Amino acid sequence: MATILVVEDEVFIRQSAEWAIEDLGHTPLMAGDLAGALAHLSSAGPIDAMFVDIRLHALAFGGFDIADQAIRMRPNLRVLYTSGTPLNDDMTRRFVEGALFIQKPYSPAELGFRVGELLH
Repeated sequence: MATILVVEDEVFIRQSAEWAIEDLGHTPLMAGDLAGALAHLSSAGPIDAMFVDIRLHALAFGGFDIADQAIRMRPNLRVLYTSGTPLNDDMTRRFVEGALFIQKPYSPAELGFRVGELLH
């Protein structure tokens, strides 16, 4: 099973993602902002993947910036982006290599499917 860092500024959505990831048998690490994400990424503990909201309230496209920094810190990290905003070409160009996307709102089953794709 994997350790997945969830970066989401909306508490309810973050908690729902946490539960869905736990139900899949994975270990979630939770962060509500860039500082929280960087604290986890700087730790010595394993992190296999990151599930990050593209649009965080404090940063318009903060998820892209967080993913870019995360990949520099942990080059083998897999990234799953999410957003309530429909995906466009400008957004997909900012994806780190090998990243996937899931559109909000998503169900726990949809999240489970995308996490499975990401990890395999």
